[in-house]
Amino acid sequence: MTLTRLLCPIDFSEASTDALEQAAALARRSGARLYALAVLPSISPFVEQMVAEATAVEGGAADDLRRWREQAEAQCRPIAASGLDVTLEVVEAHPAEAILDRVNRLGIDLVVMGTHGASGFRRLVLGSVTEKVLRRATCPVLTVPPRARDTHASTFSRVLAAVDFSPCSFKAVDAAAAMARESGGMLTLLHVLEWPWHDEATSAPEGVPPAQAAALQEYRRYLEQGAVDRLKAVADGLPAGTRATTAVRFGKAWVETLAAAEDARADLLVLGVIGRSAVSLGFFGSTANHVVRAATCPVLTIRS
Repeated sequence: MTLTRLLCPIDFSEASTDALEQAAALARRSGARLYALAVLPSISPFVEQMVAEATAVEGGAADDLRRWREQAEAQCRPIAASGLDVTLEVVEAHPAEAILDRVNRLGIDLVVMGTHGASGFRRLVLGSVTEKVLRRATCPVLTVPPRARDTHASTFSRVLAAVDFSPCSFKAVDAAAAMARESGGMLTLLHVLEWPWHDEATSAPEGVPPAQAAALQEYRRYLEQGAVDRLKAVADGLPAGTRATTAVRFGKAWVETLAAAEDARADLLVLGVIGRSAVSLGFFGSTANHVVRAATCPVLTIRS
């Protein structure tokens, strides 16, 4: 994945700080230009008054924007002191709209942002900015949870790519493989087969008659072998220099994806998501959204 322009929204939360450090590491490694965007949320005067009362903040909008700028400059100062050029913009606007506008206007290749923003009443009013950006951004988005493992690392050495054999998941595999090759790390290709029983491959599902249980076990083996063969074909087709392994799990897609990432101690999880249609929103809500919210490592979503 070629990176020339990175955008990192900041809001002074722990996840935002981790995301900025991750964005800086990626910018150093790729030579990309880093843009930091601090958005003072623009909300109605009525709500603004409630926020002021709830947070005991005095002063008008101009004071709020000045404080916001001071905090943003302080957050970016260590990055700039390390020798990396950071372009900081501080605006008052609706956060998600401001982020998406800069993605299109600046030709951003990757958005790097925290999964959890500022806490308290203001977040309650604004909702999840990260989720809105994930749903609508035209470029890949790297979400960084608070206290993500290896946040300060400049490379990803253990990359997990979820594969459902759709075109968008193959696009995610290409990006994941490139990142694994850059670090000399290992790529795991994971396919999850939906399976309603929490049983081992050799055990019979509880409450199922013996004949039907035997048929289910055979069907499970058939599904597993088919997935193994298809994953092997994907791995065999990767560019030279890609170190890859495969894994097949049974269960709910997002649950098993998170479990596989934990088991592999992955420091990057890569998902492909379909374009901005109603179908994609359903997919995002049921699978990718769960993964992004609960993952303990950064998650890269690649849109088809």
